[in-house]
Amino acid sequence: MTGQPLVRTADEASPAIAIYRQLRGLIVSGQLGANERLPTVRQTASDLGVAPGTAAKAYRMLEQDGLVVTRTAAGTRVAASAAVLPVAVTRRIRELVEDAVSTGADPDDVITVLRLVWQAESGTAGADQGDG
Repeated sequence: MTGQPLVRTADEASPAIAIYRQLRGLIVSGQLGANERLPTVRQTASDLGVAPGTAAKAYRMLEQDGLVVTRTAAGTRVAASAAVLPVAVTRRIRELVEDAVSTGADPDDVITVLRLVWQAESGTAGADQGDG
């Protein structure tokens, strides 16, 4: 998994549920793309200072929800049906954000330009597509 490391939130009663909710949020928000690999259960447990069984419980919950698929040799990956965007698009968005942040670009300007380029490429008429 790329991006920021997972962090435990103090307001969660169960560490397994906290891990589940955070990973679920990353998946459904598109921050983790289709077929993107999650860290191993052991790595997640080590990073968060929890028992491997706790991390494994969170991964099982994600799998039960159809958000991830676990294969012995391939590890745990985001299910293709769960991701909002393909991994290649997610990767490029991350690169765009990194570049924009490093140059001090305004997020609203980046979004506006992205929207205009999208409209030009897709042939969508009108700039009033709603603000996000």
